[in-house]
Amino acid sequence: MRYSLLLLALAASMTANPAAEPNGRTQRQNQPAEPLMIRAKALHKQSPLIDGHNDYPWEVRQRVQGDLDKLDISKPIPTLMTDIPRLREGGVGAQFWSVYTPSDFAGQKAVTATMEQIDVVHRMTRKWPATFELARTSADVGRIFKQGKIASMIGMEGGHSIDSSLAALRMFYDLGARYMTLTHGKNTPWADSATDTPVAGGLTKFGEAVVREMNWLGMLVDLSHVSPDAMEDALRVAEAPVIFSHSSARALCDVPRNVPDTVLQMLPKNGGVVMVTFVPGFISPEAAEWDKLVDVETARLRQQPGTTEEAGRAAMREWRAAHPAPPVTIAQVADHIDHIRKVAGIDHVGIGSDFDGITTTPVGLEDVSKYPALTAELLRRGYTDADVKKILGQNLLRAWREAERVAARLQTERGPSAAKIEQLDGGGQKTGDKVEGRR
Repeated sequence: MRYSLLLLALAASMTANPAAEPNGRTQRQNQPAEPLMIRAKALHKQSPLIDGHNDYPWEVRQRVQGDLDKLDISKPIPTLMTDIPRLREGGVGAQFWSVYTPSDFAGQKAVTATMEQIDVVHRMTRKWPATFELARTSADVGRIFKQGKIASMIGMEGGHSIDSSLAALRMFYDLGARYMTLTHGKNTPWADSATDTPVAGGLTKFGEAVVREMNWLGMLVDLSHVSPDAMEDALRVAEAPVIFSHSSARALCDVPRNVPDTVLQMLPKNGGVVMVTFVPGFISPEAAEWDKLVDVETARLRQQPGTTEEAGRAAMREWRAAHPAPPVTIAQVADHIDHIRKVAGIDHVGIGSDFDGITTTPVGLEDVSKYPALTAELLRRGYTDADVKKILGQNLLRAWREAERVAARLQTERGPSAAKIEQLDGGGQKTGDKVEGRR
């Protein structure tokens, strides 16, 4: 009954409350779709679409133990959201490949797993050199795009990957990592996650040192997954633009993973960019409520005595079949772009799909071939070609160039930091080290 009411509410909202264009006018509903799609695809050829987050490398690890030959994306793979033919069809010009490792990986296990995931991206560019090339600078993106290839950047998803070591952070940068999300689903010893019980109250002193060292390196500070207090602390400390690699607007969908308006209002001064995600539960309140029901049912099944993992998966498949996810639309994704534009400005919004890191998608955004449909929706709402190019990737490139400029200045002012977490935060012990506690 509760689920049925959710669907009715969604239908009513879609018919009774047409979204407004950025200038406040009602959307122009009757524009022909085909000319807009042609125009959208043309824009993708003129300016690179840069997606902030794709989890294909984790799929390689989970499905085939890192063997690219066994998950060969040079040909269509319907069980994935990502393959080369669909990347081409979707007009993708550059991709941040997530080198995700679970936040319950600790210490050297996290460091090693992250290195292995970075290796996947390096091997991707080696295996398919006609399609991918590793981009280490913002200038590389433009050069690679002009050559008709997809610029490939490495994004670290979770500060647990550095095991509270600035030296490890610097070495990951040397391996090609160009952003790091400060946390994932759980707190690090120096930063609070959006989805864990706060401990640090944002960033600790060592957490602030991590942000400063990332600025020194020219590595983008990614604030997806972190708590609002950690977002505000990072924005206070950062000398370069931050990004949110895959987040949306909390005012439209009140989940912890989205960005509050109070933080959006801080972005113009910092120059940062929110890369709007396609995660249904971060886009639609109804989908977010459905996610909660999934969590409740999953927890219930786990508590059943004698339930095997396979039996639990089978039971969840049956449950999902009986309780399908509420539909989420391209229009709702565009609503988040509208909102961020309204609050932070057109210079502070981008795209971060989270393809292959999610199990459901908005209708019409099922895989990497579908980006032009979102571009066409923005055009339909009255966004100019220049606006769209900013959202597709120019905003991200501008932020990255500024991060590089700041790094060049900082590196003339000081060398790499030798700060340690036990020195700055006290009482702590970095995993694997035998050090004294608080003195």
